[in-house]
Amino acid sequence: MVEVVYALPDKQRLLRLNLPAGTNMREAVLRSGIQQHFPGLDVQQAPLGIFGKAVAKPEERVLEEGERVEIYRPLLADPKEVRKQRAAKVAQAKAE
Repeated sequence: MVEVVYALPDKQRLLRLNLPAGTNMREAVLRSGIQQHFPGLDVQQAPLGIFGKAVAKPEERVLEEGERVEIYRPLLADPKEVRKQRAAKVAQAKAE
């Protein structure tokens, strides 16, 4: 059994699936039917990961028993840029 998960700020879904041996990550997501719960979710192009680690080629990564496939949303802000802005605010506050 494997799990496929996706979450929005106000809604999340975890689906458990029994899949044949040799199933890759993208196939698992497609077979899960999770896109029915989230209109607009492009499961063909969405970035995927396993237990918090992004997988560069999910079409090639064969799943193992007990793994959880995570579907990632695009970032709204670049984390590096957010940290720069926060550091600039702190520096400005100290200067004043």
